Amino acid sequence: MTNSKPTLDTVLNHRSIRKFTQEPISEELLNTLFSAGMAGSTSGYLQSASIIRVTDKQLRYDIRRICANAQDAKEGEKYGHHYVENCAEFLIFCMDSNRHLTLLPEAQIDWTEVVLVGAVDATIIAQNLLVTAESLGLGGVYIGSVRNDIDKLSELLKLPKGIVPLFGMCLGYPDQDPAMRPRLPNSVIVSTNQYEPASKAELDAFNDTVKDYYSQLRHADMDWTSQIVNYLAKPSRPEILPYLNKQGFAKR
Repeated sequence: MTNSKPTLDTVLNHRSIRKFTQEPISEELLNTLFSAGMAGSTSGYLQSASIIRVTDKQLRYDIRRICANAQDAKEGEKYGHHYVENCAEFLIFCMDSNRHLTLLPEAQIDWTEVVLVGAVDATIIAQNLLVTAESLGLGGVYIGSVRNDIDKLSELLKLPKGIVPLFGMCLGYPDQDPAMRPRLPNSVIVSTNQYEPASKAELDAFNDTVKDYYSQLRHADMDWTSQIVNYLAKPSRPEILPYLNKQGFAKR
């Protein structure tokens, strides 16, 4: 593990990888990644997160269909998210209060704050794990689309009360070298002492940057605003709140 890249170089060169070689990740390296993930901070020392490693081929196939909204697709039809099946390792990160219920059956996990704690813990673990993986020559991509049918996913993974699958992650050795997507500048993200709204001019300038990126590198007519519209101009997975309630969360 001594040949890892410097942290700053690793973080500033992050790209999502969706095409991988067939080289497997050794058990030793995978356990190192798990340890790196768990070394991150945890709210209240509750350690409110778990990782499910999906190795079963049929299960990966079924999860891919959820991610690609292909549950009704016929056998043989083409659909996306091939990397869910083809990556060396597919992980699902969950918020986890099931362990707390085991030790304290009357634990009040139904407060909305507990959802935030679990989501933050899972995200810290995942980002620690991914940065470590990238520093060691691996690549990965987050898969939020596992929530396209969270009830079906829960059924497939046999999740008990107190567990919520938040996102997946594909990991493997990269077989592509994609360009980095633009990020909002620090001047838009960082405020001092009080929140400073971004100006329309700053957002328009970033919109143009994103439009140029898609036009030149992906030959697509897209910008940042169009992606916001695609995500936020319609109901966004309205079944999530009922699912959280069913699992014991966010009732008050």
